[in-house]
Amino acid sequence: MFSRIWAQIAPALVITRREVKDQTRDWRIVLPIILLTLFFPALMNFTARRIVGFVEGYGASIIGERLIPFLLMVVGFFPISISLVIALESFVGEKERRSIEPLLSSPLTDGQLYLGKLLAAVIPPLFASYLGIGVYLIGVYRQVGWKPDPILITQILLLTSVQALVMVSGAVVISSQTTSVRAANLMASFIIIPVALLLQGESVVMFWGNYSVLWWVILGLLVIAGLLIRTGVAHFSREELLGQELDMLNLRWGWRVFVSEFRGGVGSIFDWYRQVIRMFSGKMRLPLILTTLALIVGAWIGSSQAKVFILPPGTLDWGEVNHNFLAGNEVIDFFTLDGVSLVWLHNLRAVLLASILGMFSFGVLGVIVMMLPLVLVGYFTASLAATGVSPGLFLGAFILPHGILEVPAIILAGSAILHHGATLAAPAHGQTVGESFLRSLANMLRVILGLVLPLLLGAAFLEVFVTPRVIAWLFGG
Repeated sequence: MFSRIWAQIAPALVITRREVKDQTRDWRIVLPIILLTLFFPALMNFTARRIVGFVEGYGASIIGERLIPFLLMVVGFFPISISLVIALESFVGEKERRSIEPLLSSPLTDGQLYLGKLLAAVIPPLFASYLGIGVYLIGVYRQVGWKPDPILITQILLLTSVQALVMVSGAVVISSQTTSVRAANLMASFIIIPVALLLQGESVVMFWGNYSVLWWVILGLLVIAGLLIRTGVAHFSREELLGQELDMLNLRWGWRVFVSEFRGGVGSIFDWYRQVIRMFSGKMRLPLILTTLALIVGAWIGSSQAKVFILPPGTLDWGEVNHNFLAGNEVIDFFTLDGVSLVWLHNLRAVLLASILGMFSFGVLGVIVMMLPLVLVGYFTASLAATGVSPGLFLGAFILPHGILEVPAIILAGSAILHHGATLAAPAHGQTVGESFLRSLANMLRVILGLVLPLLLGAAFLEVFVTPRVIAWLFGG
């Protein structure tokens, strides 16, 4: 088995060696990378020494201790971002220089050619990142005597590697689908901005000191990198790369494709709903199963955190429930139609956020957003169970009345988002990338507008008018 895999990879390594040689011959590529890679760690060493000395003067040495690992992560990320131009020019750059025809006429398969280019684009940024990390570690040890924990340095190296793989694989996808280097550089913002936002999230983890979360970040990035590589291989075609000369923006065509798919070619609203529901026994069946499993995992994660973040005693005083929710037979101000709209709009914002994040992450981040309510449910269920409250009683009072509609809405929304996000990784036969994206977007909106929004509206009514009465009845005493 290994010999068969190596037989497929070995031809790709020929392209990798050729590309890396060409890159190392060009001083305009090598010199900036080396200089910036060496200068930036030195700057971070200077920053670390100054800040550690400053905060120790005020007895806040823990800030300096948390800052050093954060700067280590930034040092690993910086060379990847400045070397991204190599990946962006991997295909379209050679096409503009008219040097790609001999390469495309080689006996290599499309997959081998794409893999060879991908590896050649990953190696220089990773080498620069590892070099920068090494320089930083040596400098910070000599200046402040800091040595990283072996697990932490392993996490930083893995995190740097998977971030490089995500950014480079995304850039290579862009390079193989655009027709000019200028367009590729403009499209690079769709890579840099999400990763920069991710870096901000990682900085919170670093300063919080809960480094175990980094393993989940690494796993998530690894999944996204795999999907990006799958997308690139699936949509790469040397014939299209040679034949396409200009990207044309045809809004009329795009609108017709979107509207046609959204309407579904049916004549009545009942047939339209029947068609939408049937999607969950067909092409959305697997996303439906995966989303359901993800929500179960989310509830389990939340319950496991109840032992880590313990609720203070007396957080919930059940004797005050009647006073808080009901005043005699009168419902307090929140429990009105205005309250319904408030709850409904809050849930709609969550669905919108999940939909947008799902487009940038093959649906992965969208499903994570959908998991968060179940994480909270699992956490509070386990926390209250530790205080003697029956989990069944808590779920029956606080969750079941409106959850009977809200949880199915979450599952349906997560399924549609996951299906749409994964569309690019699995090309539709006879359709371009743009057409496949538009049709999948139309199907996602069919589910959200036709099923999710009405279910969430019904859940909002139940949450405002029914759930508080059930809570007061069961816990009011």
